[in-house]
Amino acid sequence: MGERIGFAESVSLAVGGMVGGGIFAVLGVVAANARSAAWLAFVASGALALCAGYSFVRMIHESDDDLAGPVDHVAEFTGERWLAGVVGWVFTFGYVGTMAMYAYAFGSYGLQLVGVETVLGVPARPLVSALGVAAFVGLNVVGARASGRAEDALVAAKVGILLVVGVAGVYYGYTQGTLDSGLHHVGGGVVSAAALSFVAFEGWELLTFDLDSIENPEETVRKAIYASIVFTTLLYVLVAVVTTNLLSPATITAHAETALAYAAEPVFQEAGFVLVAVAAVLSTASALNATLFSAAHLSQQVADAAHNVPGAGDDEPVTSSVGQGRTSADDGSESPVRALLVLGTLTAILTVYGSLDSITSFASGAFISIFGVISAVAYTRRDSLVSAVVPAVGALGSLVAVLALFWHLHRSDPDVLATVATIWAVVLAVYWLPRR
Repeated sequence: MGERIGFAESVSLAVGGMVGGGIFAVLGVVAANARSAAWLAFVASGALALCAGYSFVRMIHESDDDLAGPVDHVAEFTGERWLAGVVGWVFTFGYVGTMAMYAYAFGSYGLQLVGVETVLGVPARPLVSALGVAAFVGLNVVGARASGRAEDALVAAKVGILLVVGVAGVYYGYTQGTLDSGLHHVGGGVVSAAALSFVAFEGWELLTFDLDSIENPEETVRKAIYASIVFTTLLYVLVAVVTTNLLSPATITAHAETALAYAAEPVFQEAGFVLVAVAAVLSTASALNATLFSAAHLSQQVADAAHNVPGAGDDEPVTSSVGQGRTSADDGSESPVRALLVLGTLTAILTVYGSLDSITSFASGAFISIFGVISAVAYTRRDSLVSAVVPAVGALGSLVAVLALFWHLHRSDPDVLATVATIWAVVLAVYWLPRR
């Protein structure tokens, strides 16, 4: 095993996972729904992410296995391997939605840079997004992934760019007298926007999948999760304030997928647009590549475990390797080709045929559900928790967010709602029916 990573590297990985590409795509969707109160939507979803983070951390502390992952914790603390399997598959579907969102943003920002919208009269964005997915599936099949130092440099660069754009944008808005608290826009739109923005906080949980590579994992992961979520929330608040105060609602709606780049134009002119667009292309490409690798291994573990789902009355141990960051080889060096191809195909289909709003809803719904379940499971251990209020808020808040998301989809895209419901039904049936 190589040298274990410490606190600073863990924070970098968690922040990089969250800012890996989601904010470049989701910001416009959130701003279109909450307008100048978008910053409040990010505060709400960040608070739920913190509640989930607390729940993850406490389950690591309470677990009998120091290196178990979150899916294993569900099995260990509930005694229900089928429920752990459901969580594992929803994780996988959530990553498919996230990758589709990355691919959507990758194509949108890339085409904005070259000034191309159509190819032979056909919209070019779906084609570029699908080709991007295919390229990164190929890279993962042959084992080509960025080095740790390259990823660290990219995280520093994109966070730096967002900070510069955010701070300069707030100063510009202040001098122009255009800053607005957005509190008069608080209402149902903010609740829906908070649910939609949840996918932008996906990424920190990957630390809990790879505990064996972290120095003093329980303490390091605890501090890294809290620090990374708080920092990322503040960063999102900053860019949300800038975007909603420097752009008109009409511009945000018309350019939802590239709103952040347009927000840099009033301050930095064309150079600002190009800088943010380049950062978005690099960031979404890196995030897509890395997520494919992680999701493929997770889905392979879940699929392997599915063959061993116990029937009613079985007394087999409930813990398994599902959800841990380790592969069968324990080094992550082997690429599960079949899983990569299946996930890549699903991602390409979703990014080609789905709207940005529906893709974001799909991915956010998956992670809200997962983090809500984890919070609920942690609450069942409340006698040993420092605070039972935090997981309770996480579970109830996630339930409210899921309901708000479903209501949003019911009004805006009922076909996506039907698709999500069907996927849930299939996953539940696969794990529940064998127990009857």
